[in-house]
Amino acid sequence: MPHPTPRRARLARLLVLLAAFVCAACGLVYELELVALGGYLLGDPVTQTSVVLSVMVFAMGLGSLAAKHFTHRPATSFALVECALALVGGLSVLSLYSCWAWLGRYQVTLIALTCLIGMLIGAEIPLLMTLLQRIRREDAGRAAADLFAADYVGALVGGLAFPFVLLPLLGQATGALLTGAVNAVAGAAVVLWLFREEPGPRSKGLLWTGCGAVLAVLALATACTGAIERAARHAFYGGPLRQVVQSRSGELVLTGGVPFVDATATGGAMTGPIAAAAAPGPPTAQLPPPGTPPLRLYLSGRLAACGQDEYRYHEALVHPALAGAGDGRVLLLGGGDGLALREVLRHRGVRAVLVVTSDPALPALARRDPALAALSGHAFADPRVHVVTADPLPWLREDDGAERFDAVLADLPAPERAAHSEYHASEFYRLAAARLAPGGRLAVPAPTGPGLWTVAAGLRAAGLWSVPFPVPGRGPACDPAGSGDLAAVLLAAHEQRPTLALAPDAPPPRSLTTAQLTASATALAAEQPTPLPPPSTLLHPR
Repeated sequence: MPHPTPRRARLARLLVLLAAFVCAACGLVYELELVALGGYLLGDPVTQTSVVLSVMVFAMGLGSLAAKHFTHRPATSFALVECALALVGGLSVLSLYSCWAWLGRYQVTLIALTCLIGMLIGAEIPLLMTLLQRIRREDAGRAAADLFAADYVGALVGGLAFPFVLLPLLGQATGALLTGAVNAVAGAAVVLWLFREEPGPRSKGLLWTGCGAVLAVLALATACTGAIERAARHAFYGGPLRQVVQSRSGELVLTGGVPFVDATATGGAMTGPIAAAAAPGPPTAQLPPPGTPPLRLYLSGRLAACGQDEYRYHEALVHPALAGAGDGRVLLLGGGDGLALREVLRHRGVRAVLVVTSDPALPALARRDPALAALSGHAFADPRVHVVTADPLPWLREDDGAERFDAVLADLPAPERAAHSEYHASEFYRLAAARLAPGGRLAVPAPTGPGLWTVAAGLRAAGLWSVPFPVPGRGPACDPAGSGDLAAVLLAAHEQRPTLALAPDAPPPRSLTTAQLTASATALAAEQPTPLPPPSTLLHPR
C-alpha cells in the first residue's frame, strides 16, 4: 500500500486491527474446542487442558520465530497462514473424533494438531505488525499496544462465544467448521482487498483459488458431519446406538438393550421384557430374548454400566450401607442413571431419597429411554425421590441445612490422574460425613490397587473408620476378557469400624451374602499397607 492518504491509512489500520481481533477470536475457539473435546472423549479435563495450553503456547513461540522469514511479503504470507489455519482448525474436531473412534491414537493426534494450530496462530502477530508498519510508520510500542489490545479483546469474544453460542447452538464439529470459514474470509479480505498491490497476478489467482478451495472443503465437511459422526460412533461402540446425548459433562451413549414399543405412543399397555423389568421386585425379572446385546451406558467413551452385570457394583455400594438405616433417609451423590437408586428403593424402610447429580441430562435419559428406565426400575418416578441438580462437592459445602441422613452413598466416578479427584479428597469425605445422622454409614467407591488405600487414608483423615471389600467382576457378556474385580467399595462410619451385613428388610441381593462380604473384606484387609499412604486432598490430589 504505497503512500496512502491519511484517511485511507486510518481506515486500513483499523481494518488490520479488526482482522487481528477476528483471528484472535478464531484462534481461541480452536483452542477451547481441543480442550473440550479432550475432556468429553477421555473424561480427564485437567490433563487435556494442561496438554493443550502448554503445547499451544510453546508452538506459538515457534510460529513467531518462523514468521521472521516471511515478513518480506507479509500480506501474501498472512493469507497463506490464515487459509492453512482455517483448514486445520476447522477440521480439527472431526479429525480428533475420527482418530478416537477408528485409530485409537487420540493423544498423538491432539498434540500434533495443537502444535500445528499454535504455530500458525503464533505467526499471525509478527505478520500483522509488519502490515501495520507498512500502512504508516509509527512508534513500535504504540503499534504493539494497539495490536495486542485487538488480539486480547478478540480472545475474550472467542472465549465467551464458544460456551454460550457455538457449543450449544452448533455443537463441536460445526462450530469449528464455521470458525474456520470466518478465519479464511478474514485472511482473504486483508490481502485480496486491502493489500491487493502486493501479490502479483499469478499469486493473486492462486490465493483466490486456495481460499475458495478451503471454503469448499469446509462446506463439504459441514454437509458430511452427521454421517462422519454416526460412522465413527458405530465403529467405536460396535453396534447400533439407542441414544446419544451431548451433556455438560461429556457424551452420553446408550447401545444395545431390548427392542421396545413406547406404550405412550401406541396407547396400549407395555408388554414383553421391558414391562417385566418395570414390575415390582428384584431386577432379575428382566429376561431379554436370546442373542440380545446387553444395554450399555457409556459416559465420555467409557463403559459406565452394562445391563447384565451392573447390579454387582450397585448392590455392593448400596446394601451394606443401608443395613439398619434408621428411619430411612438416604443421600445419593451422583447416581444420575438411577441404577443405585433402584437398589436403594428396594429397601422397604427407606422413606426419602435425595439425589444430588451435576448433570441433568443423565436423569432425563434414565426417564426417557424405555430400556434404561426399565433397568433402573423406573426409580425416578418414585414419589420418595427428590432430585437436585448441583455438583456434589459445592452442594455439600454450601448447603448448610440441618438435615442429616442415615446413609450417604457416593455413586461418583473413580479418580483418574487428576480427573474427578475432588470426589475422593479428604475434604469431600469430611463434608459427606458431616451429613450423617448418628449411627449413619457412608459408602464410597475406590479403584483396585494402590488407589484403594489412598481412599481409605482419606476417610481416616475425615475421622471415619472404614472397611473395604471388592466388587465382583463382570460376567462374560460384558467383559469377555475376564478382567476380574471391577472396583472396591469402602463402608465407613463414625466412632467404630462398621460391621458388614445386609438389611433384612430388602430383597436378597444377587451378588452378595454376608458370608461373602466378610470373607472378601478379611482377605482384602490382609493386603492393607502399614502405615496408610498419604490421603488425597484438593491441593494435593493423588
